[in-house]
Amino acid sequence: MKLLFIADIYGRPGRRAICRLLPSLFDQYNVDICVANGENAAGGFGITEKIAEELFSYDINVLTSGNHIWDKKEVLPYLERSEYLLRPANYPPTVVGKGAVVFQTPSGVLVGILNLQGRTYIRELDCPFRIGDKEIARLRQQTNVIVVDFHAEATSEKIAMGWYLDGRVSAVIGTHTHVQTCDETILPQGTAYITDVGMTGPHDSVIGVRKKIAIDRFLSQIPLKFESAKGDVKLCAVVVDVDEQSGKAKNIQRLRIDL
Repeated sequence: MKLLFIADIYGRPGRRAICRLLPSLFDQYNVDICVANGENAAGGFGITEKIAEELFSYDINVLTSGNHIWDKKEVLPYLERSEYLLRPANYPPTVVGKGAVVFQTPSGVLVGILNLQGRTYIRELDCPFRIGDKEIARLRQQTNVIVVDFHAEATSEKIAMGWYLDGRVSAVIGTHTHVQTCDETILPQGTAYITDVGMTGPHDSVIGVRKKIAIDRFLSQIPLKFESAKGDVKLCAVVVDVDEQSGKAKNIQRLRIDL
């Protein structure tokens, strides 16, 4: 089974890259399921119902997110009823939405998708390791194929999660920093891992933001309003080959494609 996981989609440039590049990637890699992090798809901050539906229309099957899922308040009713737009599972249980889902591929394979958020240098939440334990035990009642989007800032926390879940999930894929790392690997017990899958959007930028605004904010320490950049658009992703029976990963390939 082939999983395509698309890095954080940033604003209109990222959505344009998805629209133009995704069909050829499906054909080239014989993709069975496509997952993408969409928390920055609306102008670089948050997501809306309209934009989520646009992304689903491009045959993205599941959208994960992170701390920016709450930036567009109008998404909350949609998040409550949407089956395949996730928020991190380690938010309090009273928060709208859900953190995991099981998706059935056209060939009938059940794939569990779990969204977790780190705690180092981000908002304090319930422990992603312990919540991950509970969610994985629940998902494994239906399938051995489980993919984790770990949305976290610190590389140490992401690496620790990879080792912690090795052998229990098919892949641990890091998101949030928008900088693709080159450490993709299969861990000893069969879990595919990458610290950060990167960003799908404008790379002539500071992690998606117009360079001048980001630099001026560092220089002045004034909270200037960020705006999405436009140039050097790339699609970042990984393709993971998973054994459908055992849930073990056989290969992980990193992608970085110019629009």
